Amino acid sequence: MSLNATARKPLVAPEAPVRAPRPRLTPLPKTAARPKPKLAYALVALGGAMAIGAAQIGLSLAITQDSYTLASLTSQQRTLDLQTDALQEELTGVSSPQALASSAAALGMVVAGSPAYLRLSDGAVFGTGTGAGWDSTVDPNGAGAVSNSLLVPPARADANDGPVTEDAATETEQLPPAITDGLPSPETH
Repeated sequence: MSLNATARKPLVAPEAPVRAPRPRLTPLPKTAARPKPKLAYALVALGGAMAIGAAQIGLSLAITQDSYTLASLTSQQRTLDLQTDALQEELTGVSSPQALASSAAALGMVVAGSPAYLRLSDGAVFGTGTGAGWDSTVDPNGAGAVSNSLLVPPARADANDGPVTEDAATETEQLPPAITDGLPSPETH
């Protein structure tokens, strides 16, 4: 049997349920109108935001200014430290025994002779009791003196002309230039 030979029965769909009619669209009842935001609240909020922004800018500028001030003070501190070190070296040289002996000799002081002692109870003198005399037995600037670049020879007094200074005494030790704004550079035209 062929498929064509058989009779076909039409398929009938079962009955669909009946739908209820749709209700008509109706508008919703009116709700109470919302109040508009007040202008004062908006202005307060805007003013607060601007105040916060201005405070942040002000703090940023203050911090930046403080960092420049700190850098300047650090540079001054470095310069003062260098000057302190130079002055300390000069003080060390000037307060050395050799410098003190040279200064004393320049003022006309001489090394004392043998010491003499006085007993106060009866006024007795012990020792030779001779004075130092006008000529010193020790010459602090003589051949036995140790050369020291930190020492500047003192001014020597001449009997007729007053104080006479040597060339080394007039020259002052030049310190390197202070570094204030970076590395020093040569001046050009």
